[in-house]
Amino acid sequence: MADTSAAQPAVARRFDVIAIGNAIVDVMAPATDDAIAELGLAKGGMTLVDAERAAALYAAMGPAREISGGSAANTLAGLAALGASCAFIGQVADDQFGRVFAHDIRAGKIAFDTAARAGDPPTAQCLIFVTPDGQRTMNTFLGASQFLPAAALDEGVIAASGVLYLEGYLWDPEEPRAAMRKAIAAARAAGTQVAFTLSDAFVISRHGDDFRALIADGMIDILFANEHELAALTGHDDFHDGMAALSGKVPTLVVTRGAQGAHACHAGEEAHVSAQPIDKVVDTTGAGDLFAAGFLYGHVRGLPLAESLRLGAVCAAEIISHYGARPEADLKALTGLA
Repeated sequence: MADTSAAQPAVARRFDVIAIGNAIVDVMAPATDDAIAELGLAKGGMTLVDAERAAALYAAMGPAREISGGSAANTLAGLAALGASCAFIGQVADDQFGRVFAHDIRAGKIAFDTAARAGDPPTAQCLIFVTPDGQRTMNTFLGASQFLPAAALDEGVIAASGVLYLEGYLWDPEEPRAAMRKAIAAARAAGTQVAFTLSDAFVISRHGDDFRALIADGMIDILFANEHELAALTGHDDFHDGMAALSGKVPTLVVTRGAQGAHACHAGEEAHVSAQPIDKVVDTTGAGDLFAAGFLYGHVRGLPLAESLRLGAVCAAEIISHYGARPEADLKALTGLA
């Protein structure tokens, strides 16, 4: 794949990808449809909750698994499993969940040096109820992750990375939004490519004008979206109209469509990949995150557009075959990279 970044100064690349995102601990438990209704949850959706509601939902959960998550961090976990060198910037509190997050991400061979924040609020949590049909109902308490300061950025590390990957979810709170704007400026100055994932249609409803301005100003090199986010951003309900509206505005556009696969456009080239077949969808948590991981791995390795899409599809299929948003199988072997 051709390089779409600005002319780059001579700099040693320490990391393939550095990401900024929510530092969240996922708490996952199976649940019946009746339980979802009794708890007043919006099945299949993502709802922001406060500390009190988070505590009540946690108490209502059955036996659960706790593992560090967050959209951009999940993407890095997939990238690292494929063999990429990665770093993460995100805010945790100085508490037990914060220590869980730090341990898990470092155990995945991802550099993580953001200092823990003292006092309240606690580390972010995403309480995920998984129904038998594989749908995940997420209830997110953003906690300390909303207070990532610009001072946490190391512009030298951003300059020494091939790609800066930004999570749309974190654009909502003011402090990390300012940090990400600073990171974008540092990346553009250094010739580091900027990749952005739109995350959710509700984020676009609040900050779509910001995202459209970033695109118009040439600040984004790689844009990730699903078909619903594409429609929200462009105003086109027809998928192909939405692709056409954006494909000439960002160097690389990647759009996922669930069971219908994914499409990408780059430098006038278009490619499509079908979804990988699996025996059973267990949990769709993190499917888009791991698709981005596979695609970005192909991108930083200079692989063809279609091959990068294939890697994304394989990684997404692995994730939805089990609970949780971190890979359990050998992604190198599954993708044929081993």
